[in-house]
Amino acid sequence: MRFVTPTALNSLSLRVLGAYLVGVVLSILLIGLGLTALLTFHTEVVEKRASIQASKLATRLMFSTDGAPIGLRSIEHEADWIYQSFKDELAYRVLDASGQVILYSPAGESFWTSSGLTTLHLTRGHFVFEREGVAIHAATEPVQHQGRTWYIQYALSARAADLFQTEFALPFMGRGIALFSITLMIVFGACAYVTIRRTFEPLRELSASASAISPHSLHARLRPEGVPAEVAPLVQSFNQALERLEHGYRGQQEFLAAAAHELKTPLALIRAQIELNEFSAHRASLLQDVEHMTRQVQQLLLLAEVREVQNYHFESIDILDVTQEVSSYLQRMAQGAGVWVNLQPNASRPSWLADRGALFTLLKNLLENAIQHAPRGSGIYVDATATELTVRDWGPGADEDTLSRIFVRFWRGPHRRDKGAGLGLAICQEIAQAHGWTLTAEQADPGLRFVLSRNGPQQNAPV
Repeated sequence: MRFVTPTALNSLSLRVLGAYLVGVVLSILLIGLGLTALLTFHTEVVEKRASIQASKLATRLMFSTDGAPIGLRSIEHEADWIYQSFKDELAYRVLDASGQVILYSPAGESFWTSSGLTTLHLTRGHFVFEREGVAIHAATEPVQHQGRTWYIQYALSARAADLFQTEFALPFMGRGIALFSITLMIVFGACAYVTIRRTFEPLRELSASASAISPHSLHARLRPEGVPAEVAPLVQSFNQALERLEHGYRGQQEFLAAAAHELKTPLALIRAQIELNEFSAHRASLLQDVEHMTRQVQQLLLLAEVREVQNYHFESIDILDVTQEVSSYLQRMAQGAGVWVNLQPNASRPSWLADRGALFTLLKNLLENAIQHAPRGSGIYVDATATELTVRDWGPGADEDTLSRIFVRFWRGPHRRDKGAGLGLAICQEIAQAHGWTLTAEQADPGLRFVLSRNGPQQNAPV
C-alpha cells in the first residue's frame, strides 16, 4: 500500500493564514477605494460639510436676557481662533427674520459684501457664491428662540476645503491606514497563528494516537475530548472503523485457531497409523482422513476467497437458470441419498445482480445441506422470486440452540450423513453478506427452511 506524504501546500494552517492575509489585503483595498470615492465626490462632501457645520453652530448660539444673539459658546475643538486665523476662508453670521445681520465672525461684514452676494438665502440649505474669484460653499440653518426665528449662515471656501483634504486629511488618513494595516497584520496575525496552533493541537494528538495503534492494540480508541466539533464525526467514524477491524481481526484469529484444531485431529490419526506401520490394514481409513482434510482445506480456501468482495464480478443473473444448474450438478448425490429436488416454476424468470460463481456455490451448499438432512423418500423444494429464494427440506429440523449456531464455522449439526468440514453454511453466509443479502434459517415444522432475501432495490434491483 502506498502512502502519500502531505506537502506544505496542503497544510490547512497555511490555507487559513493565507485566507487571513487575503482578507487583510482586500480590507486595505476597500479602504483605499473608499478614499478614492471621497476624492471623486469632493464637491458633494464639501456641500454636506457646510450644512453640518451650520447645524453645529446653531447649537452653540448664545442669547442675551432679552433674547438677542450675543455670540457662540466656545468648545475646545472648535475655538474662535480658527475663524480669526482664516478670516478669508471661513466665516459665519447671524441674521434676524428681516434679514438684518446681528452678529459676524472675525471676518466681519467685508467677507460677505465683497463677494457681491445680493440674496440673503434665509431658507435652510446649501448655496454657493464667489468671492475674489474663489467659490464659497455656504449653508443656512434657522434657530428658534423665545418665539423668534434667527438664521445662522456658515461659509467655507473651496480652496480651503481642498487644502484641508489634500494637505491634512488625506495624509493623516493614509498614515492611519498604514498604521492600521501593520497593526492588523501583526496583532491579528499573531492571534490567528496562536489560535490555529491551539485548534490543531488536538488533531496532532489524534494523529499520534492513531499512529500508535497496531494489531496488538486494536482495542485502543481515539479520544474525542477536546476535538473541534467539525472533526468529531471523523473521530467517531475512525473509531467505528477500528471497531470493525478489531471484530474482523478477532474473527480471523478465532478462525485460524479453529482451523488448526480441526486439522490437528486427522493429522494425529494419520501419524499414529504411520508410526504403527498399519498402512495395509487401515488404508481405507487413511484415504478417508486424507479426503476429509482435503475437503477442509478446500473449504478454508473457498471461505478466504468469498470474504474478499474484490473477487466478485457482479452481473444480471437468471436465478432459475443457476438453480437448475445446481440441481443438475447434485442430481447424483440426491439419488444416492434417496431424495429428489423439486424446483418451483416461475414464469417471470427473475434476475438478480450477483457473481455467478459465488451464487452457484451458495445454492450448492444449501442444497447439499438439505440433501444430507432430508430423510429418504422425501423431497427438497426450491422456490425463487424477484426478492427471495427459499430452500426447504422435510428433515428433523432444528431446535433454537441449533438455529443460533447453524452458520458458525466448523459447527456440525446432528443427523448428517457425511463428515463435512462444518464450513458450508458459513461460506453461504459470507457470500450473502458480500452481496448485501440476508440469509436466515427457520423451523418449518417439519423440516428446515433457508431463506435468502434481497435487502433493497438499491443494491440488487431486478432487471
